[in-house]
Amino acid sequence: MTTTPPPSNPTAGQPQQGPAAPLTMHGQYIKDFSFENPRAPQSLIEQTQPQLTLNVQVANRQFDTKTFEVSLTIEASAHTPEKEPLFMLELVYAGTVTLGDLPQDAYGPMLYIETPRLLFPFARAIVANTTREAGFPPLNIAPVDFVALYRQQLEANGGQIPGLAAGPVGHA
Repeated sequence: MTTTPPPSNPTAGQPQQGPAAPLTMHGQYIKDFSFENPRAPQSLIEQTQPQLTLNVQVANRQFDTKTFEVSLTIEASAHTPEKEPLFMLELVYAGTVTLGDLPQDAYGPMLYIETPRLLFPFARAIVANTTREAGFPPLNIAPVDFVALYRQQLEANGGQIPGLAAGPVGHA
């Protein structure tokens, strides 16, 4: 029988308390999902090159001062060259996060850049698997530039971070 001697340091068995993480992901989930294949089975028989349309958006909803739901919306559709629909997909994939001790001007980048970067691989897999399971080649979405998307949203909102109470946005 082997025994372990008690630690010589009384705090050795306790977790170290360091600075809080800048972002804590509590959960990820499909919030809304729709896939339509209105011309099946004809759409699966045709071998024409589809015309794809893809739109990605990020939004947030604030629960309390530091807890948010961040939603990544992906809309994709494919049409024949004659503009007949092949499929339409809409996915709202979300995560609930808590921000650590950050300055207010860091909230926007954490909510609109870093959190979507964490959500995107899972949403991308859902889109690819769904289109494959529907009988089409998998739609593998290229990586999204969330920095550029965030800048576009700032410009559209007059420099205010969308979804947050009005306040100054930090300047570099």
